[in-house]
Amino acid sequence: MKLDELAGLVDRLPEKPGVQGDGYRTSVVLLLLIPEDGEYKILFEKRAISIRQGGEISLPGGMHDRGDASLEATAIRETTEEVGIPPERIKIVGKLDSVFAPMGTLVNVFVAVAEVDRSEIVINREEVEKAFLLPVSFFESNEPEVYTLMTEVHPSYKDKATGEEVVLFPARDLGLPRRYWGSWGGFKHKVYVYRTEEGTIWGLTGRILVDFVRKVKSKSQGAS
Repeated sequence: MKLDELAGLVDRLPEKPGVQGDGYRTSVVLLLLIPEDGEYKILFEKRAISIRQGGEISLPGGMHDRGDASLEATAIRETTEEVGIPPERIKIVGKLDSVFAPMGTLVNVFVAVAEVDRSEIVINREEVEKAFLLPVSFFESNEPEVYTLMTEVHPSYKDKATGEEVVLFPARDLGLPRRYWGSWGGFKHKVYVYRTEEGTIWGLTGRILVDFVRKVKSKSQGAS
């Protein structure tokens, strides 16, 4: 690149950077607060068994569509599609820390409030088995169970049908150090688990709840 080409490069840099890498995706979830019985409750979904991660408890959300005006628009669109709350009734009030899932997804987390009654929640049966509310106070009062998972990189795998090894990355042939010939990495990450009357909440949703509760308690302690 020549010295006079810098300005052209700057013009070509994306206004809304995505996630680099084959197979990596950008998604959005909405932690939606609904007032009921004098307190805020969080809207959860149990995903329809026929879709990805079916049967698990999650927050509303999904993949960012290039047609969406913003990530916030994605969060509102997905919530409306899944639980029927009109977009004009959803007010985004802030954002939590983004989460990078070990499976290759960057999750953007927004917090919103909807002044609706639970009877106004109409689920999309193709995506959602059921929707329910749990009080924020439940998560403030109950610490999650904490476990650990380990993620490794595997340059090859054994085909289940043939039993043959399939090489994805020929580290040995490339002359790379021996430590890359087999699996490597061993990245450990915490898994937060909440046992609720509606089922077990864990994974990304559990991690998001831990972040949310920490911020709620931090604000409360600061106010006192």
